[in-house]
Amino acid sequence: MLSLVPTPIGNIGDISLRAIEALSQADILLCEDTRVTKKLIHILKERYLTNFKENQQFISLHSHNEQAFVEKLEPSFFEQNIVYASDAGMPGISDPGQILVRYCIDNGIEYDILPGANALLTAFVASGFVETQMLFFGFLDHKGTSRSTGLQTALHNGYTTILYESPHRLEKLLLELDKEAQEREIFLAKELTKKFQHYFHGTAGEILKKLSGNYKGEWVVVIKASAAHSSSAISQNDILELDVPKKTQAKLIAKITGENIKDCYSRLLEL
Repeated sequence: MLSLVPTPIGNIGDISLRAIEALSQADILLCEDTRVTKKLIHILKERYLTNFKENQQFISLHSHNEQAFVEKLEPSFFEQNIVYASDAGMPGISDPGQILVRYCIDNGIEYDILPGANALLTAFVASGFVETQMLFFGFLDHKGTSRSTGLQTALHNGYTTILYESPHRLEKLLLELDKEAQEREIFLAKELTKKFQHYFHGTAGEILKKLSGNYKGEWVVVIKASAAHSSSAISQNDILELDVPKKTQAKLIAKITGENIKDCYSRLLEL
């Protein structure tokens, strides 16, 4: 059997009793980073006096080797009690895990997903944006057309949109948001559940001033839904289904989103 076990995103107290039990009973622990998982287990043993199985095996399974690892698996591997734990948060959310689940489905292997700490949902609720339909984009591509296309889609899809961002690219993202959607309200959550957790509300320009160049930490960015699009009876998907040229689609989408027509057309070419 396979169990996907979420781990705390910062505060160790967020771990669940079910997660502790699953980790302690595992024969094999698949880990995004074995050092991080071993450290977590050490803390659980000391703080919660948890007894773990002896001779547990730790295997590294991360985004760079997940596909190759799964391709070599035999169904008999899961006759043992297998647990996958990412470094922090929910496996499969901007972390490995989904390929393992797909393997289990395709091969009739029993699996379970434990609920737990998750930065995406925590930030979404903390934003206070009342548009409850949301899209999760994870990390945007670092550069190039795919990044600009991803950003335009994040801004003009009509839903509250959530991104993850690293400290060394946060300023770039805020500058892009300030250029493309100067008046749009956004919410930033820094170091969720940790000692230096902090929330920032405002436009991208306002938040840039508040941060004053201090971008250290792990960030979740929540972008409020475009008012023009969210109030429209016609969605972008409705327009994309029309049998008309992409230039015409771009003009129609720009009408309901406020997006630049040229940028919209370039984005549609990438779809």
